[in-house]
Amino acid sequence: MSSSAQKHDVFQAIADPTRREVLRLLAEKERPISEITAHFPMSRTAIAKHLQVLSEAELVHGQKVGREKIYRLQPEPLTELKQWLSFYEKFWENKLSILKHIVENSEDQRLQVIKSEQTDKN
Repeated sequence: MSSSAQKHDVFQAIADPTRREVLRLLAEKERPISEITAHFPMSRTAIAKHLQVLSEAELVHGQKVGREKIYRLQPEPLTELKQWLSFYEKFWENKLSILKHIVENSEDQRLQVIKSEQTDKN
C-alpha cells in the first residue's frame, strides 16, 4: 500500500499541532484552503498535506465548490479519542482521590498528636 493511500488513525492525525489548529479553525466554520492557509506561516502545499492526513483519518471532508475546495470538520472519529482519554481521566481522578484521603488523614493524625502533646504538657 503506498503512503498516500494509507489511512491515518485519529491519534496520528492530531499528533501535529498544526493539524490540531486546523481542526479548531474548522470547528468554527467550513473554510476554503486559502482561508485555512492564511492562518499559518507555511505554504498552501504544506497545509494541503496536513488536510490530506486529516481527510485520511476522516476528521475533515473537502468538497469542491467552484474553483476552491471547502473543508468541514467531521468530529465523529474524535469519539475514539474521547473514550481513550476518559479511561485516563478516571485513572487520575482515582489517584487524586487517594491522595486527598492520605492528606486529610495525615492532617487529622497531626492534629491528634498536637492535641495529645498539649494535654501532656498540662
